[in-house]
Amino acid sequence: EGPPLASLHPPEVGLHGLAGGSFRSGAFGLCRCRGREENAQSLPPPSPLVSQPALTNHTLAQLCYNPCGRGGGGGRFPARVPPLMESGDDAEAEAESGPGRQYPERGLGQARNLTEFSDEILLNILGFVPSCDLLLNVRRVSRKLAALCVDKSLVNSISLHKEYQESDAKVTLLLKELAGGIQLLKLSGCYWLSGSTIDLVTRCKNIVKLDLTGCQMTSLRLSKMLSVLRSLRSLALDIKQGFDVGQLSSACKTTLRKVTELKQTLFTPSYGIVPCCTKLERLLLYFEIPDRTRDGEMLSGQLMVGQSNIPHYQNLKVFYARLSPGYVNQEVGRFYLSVLSIRTPENLRAFILSVPGIFVDTGCSTWNFLDCMTKNFSLEALQLPRSWLNGSSLLHSSLLHTITLSNPVYLNFSHCILSGCQLSHQIINGGRNVQSLVSLNLSGCVHCLLSDCSVFRKAKDNIDFDVVEALVNCCPNLKHLNLSAAHHHSPEGTGQHLCLLLARLKKLRSLSLPVCCVVQSGKNVGKQPSQSLRRGLRKKVRIGVAAYPNDGQEQPPLEAPAPVFGTLLENVPFLEELELIGSSFSSNVPRNEPAIRNMQPPCERAQRIRDEELTLIGQLQYLRLLTLAQLPGILTGSGLTAIGLNCQQLQTLSLANLGLLGNVAYMPALCEMLKHCKQLKDLRLEQPYLAACAQFFQALGHCSALRRLCIVSRHGTFQHSAVLSFMSKCSDVIMCHMFTGETLVACKKLQQALIRGFQTARPALNVAIFPLLHEGLADVIRDVPMMHLDEITLFKSRVAEDPPRLWW
Repeated sequence: EGPPLASLHPPEVGLHGLAGGSFRSGAFGLCRCRGREENAQSLPPPSPLVSQPALTNHTLAQLCYNPCGRGGGGGRFPARVPPLMESGDDAEAEAESGPGRQYPERGLGQARNLTEFSDEILLNILGFVPSCDLLLNVRRVSRKLAALCVDKSLVNSISLHKEYQESDAKVTLLLKELAGGIQLLKLSGCYWLSGSTIDLVTRCKNIVKLDLTGCQMTSLRLSKMLSVLRSLRSLALDIKQGFDVGQLSSACKTTLRKVTELKQTLFTPSYGIVPCCTKLERLLLYFEIPDRTRDGEMLSGQLMVGQSNIPHYQNLKVFYARLSPGYVNQEVGRFYLSVLSIRTPENLRAFILSVPGIFVDTGCSTWNFLDCMTKNFSLEALQLPRSWLNGSSLLHSSLLHTITLSNPVYLNFSHCILSGCQLSHQIINGGRNVQSLVSLNLSGCVHCLLSDCSVFRKAKDNIDFDVVEALVNCCPNLKHLNLSAAHHHSPEGTGQHLCLLLARLKKLRSLSLPVCCVVQSGKNVGKQPSQSLRRGLRKKVRIGVAAYPNDGQEQPPLEAPAPVFGTLLENVPFLEELELIGSSFSSNVPRNEPAIRNMQPPCERAQRIRDEELTLIGQLQYLRLLTLAQLPGILTGSGLTAIGLNCQQLQTLSLANLGLLGNVAYMPALCEMLKHCKQLKDLRLEQPYLAACAQFFQALGHCSALRRLCIVSRHGTFQHSAVLSFMSKCSDVIMCHMFTGETLVACKKLQQALIRGFQTARPALNVAIFPLLHEGLADVIRDVPMMHLDEITLFKSRVAEDPPRLWW
C-alpha cells in the first residue's frame, strides 16, 4: 500500500529561521512547493497537497497532455499511463480521500474528463507541468485551462532548471507574457540561452529570487539587470574571467545591499559581488578555479585586499564553501575565511567547508576562528576540513567535544580520522541533542564504527556493534546516511550484522554503503565444495581475463543470497537513492588530472556479492537513483533485469566495474534491463573493454525519457553508425560523453557528426567524444558545463553530500 504524498516527500527537519527576509523556509531553506501569493515582497507558501497517494497524482498529471483520456496524446508524457498503480489501488485511493466525497460515475468505456476536477486539484496537477508547456500547449486546450495556466500560484514561480528542450524563442515568449507576475525565476544550468534572452529578465521587475548559475553573465549585463530589479533578495550567478565589479552602477550596488542570500561560483580569483552585499545571511561559495590557463601559465590566487572589497559577514547565518581540487582554490578560499576570524558573525547556524585533500593552514586566522567556533556558535549544520579534525594539537583534539550542536540537521565528517568512541560520546552525546539529525556523512571514516583507532586496529577489523547501536538509537530520524569508502565488516557466524541494525532506521530515503558491508557468511562457508570439484573432471572454463590478482587462490564459493541485505531493503521500502560502492574504487576520470591507469583491488568480501543480491534491490519500488561500483562477483548480471522490471521509478543509473574487467559478461542483461527503464534520464557506464555496439544502443533506444549519457571505458570501442541512429531515435538526449579507447580521429569524426546533425534542433546539446588516455582529456573536461560535470560525468558518492535543500 503506497504512502500518502506528504509522507513520500515529507518536509525535512531543517534550520529554523535561516532564510533571509520574509521568505517562508522549509528544510534548510525555502520549501519548493508551489502555492498562492501572500504579499508582493514574499514568496508564496506551499498550497495544500491533494490527500491522495503520490502515484495517483502522477497519473493525474499526465491528463494535462491527454485531457479526454484517449491514447496518442502529445507532450513528453506517454499517452498510456505506466503501470505504477493497479486499478484496485486507484479505487482504494478514491475511497480513502474522505467520507461523502462524490465522484462522477464512469462506465467501463467512459473517458475521464480533466475538467471534472476542482480548480484546486487542477492547480496541483498543473504545478508538475513545465512552465513553457503550460503557456504554449496546455493553455490552448480549453478556456478553463487557459485561465488556470496564468494563475498566480503557477506564474509567480518559474523554473527552467533542466528544461533542456526550451529554446531561446520559447523562453523569450515566456518572459514577455508572464514578466509582471514572476517573483521566483530559476535559470540555473541554462547554459545554451543567448545573452539577449537573459537580458529579458529585466522585464520581471518584481523578482525576489533569481538563479542565473551557468548562464552567460558579464559585469555590464548584471549591472543593467540589477538596476531595475529593486525587490531582489536572493541571487545566484557565476563569476568568470573579465568580471569587473567596478563596472557595476550605483543603482546595481543599491540592489545588492538588500540581498540576503547569495550563491556565487568562482571561475577566476575574485571576491565577486560579495563585498557589495552588506546584509548577507546566507552565503554559498563554489570554487572552480583552474591552476593553469589553457596556455599552461600558472594562475595566482592573490586578491587585492582593501576597505572597499572586504566581505561583510556580521549578519551571516549560513556559510557554505565547496572547493574543487587545486592550489589556487585553496589560496582564494583562505581569503574568504580570513574575514570570519576578524568579524565573526554572532548568529552563525551552519558552517560547511568542503575541501578535497589537505587544507593547508597559514597564519593564525584559522586558529582564531576555530577558537571562536568552540565558544560562541551553536550550530545546526557542520562540516570541517579533515586537516582541522585530524590534527594532533590540543585544540584539534578537543574540537569535536567543545563545538556546541543545537538540534543538528546535517553533519559531515567525510574522510576524517574519527573513532567510534568519538562518534558515540563526543558527537552523538548520549542522544540528548541529535534527535533532529536528518543527514549524516561518514564516507571515508575507516574507524568510525570501531571503538578506537589506535595503531593496533586495522581498517578491515570487525565493527563494534555498540557504536552502531548507539547511532541507530540516538538518530531515529536519519533520512540520508553515507558509510561508503570504508571497510565495515560484520563478524562472521555471530548472528549480528550491520544491515540488521540499519534496518531499524525506518525513515531512510538515501543510503550509501560499501559493497563488503552487506556480505553475510555462514559458519559452513569454508565447507562448500570448490568450483573444480563441482565441475568434476571437465576442463576449467576461462571467461575473459582475471579481474584482479588472487595470489593463486580460487574464487570464493558461490553462496546463497545474503538475507541480511534483503532484510534491510524490506524495512526501508521508500528508499529513493541507493549506492553500493567498492571500498577501494576510484574512477578513471579524475577532475583536473590525466586518467587513472592503475586500479586498487577490491575487498575480498566484495567478491561474494553475486547476481542474487542485486535481485533483492528490485523490491525498492520508489528507487530513483542507483549506483553500483566495483562488484567483481557479478557474473551474468541477471539481477539488473529484475531491477529494470520492478524499479519503474528509476531515473539515474550508474554502473562501474561489474564482474570481470576483461569481459563484459553482463551486457545482455543490461540490454534487457534498459528495455524496461521508461523513466531513466541519466545513464553512466564505466567499464574497461566495453563495446558500445548496435545491440546496446538499440536497447538504450527504449529509454524514451533519456537525456544524458556518459560512457567511460578504457580500451573500449563504439560503433559510429549505431550512435547516430540512437541519437536520431531519442530526441530528448542532450548530453553524450564517451571517453573510450578509440583513436582521436575516430572520436573527432563522431563528435562533429553529432554536432552537425543535432545541434540545431537541440540547442542544449553537449557532446564530448575523446580518448580516455589522451593527455588532453583534462582540457576537454574543463569545457563541460558544470551541471553535467558535477552530476554525471565525474563519479562520486552523492548521498549526504550537501545539507537537504541547501538552496531553493
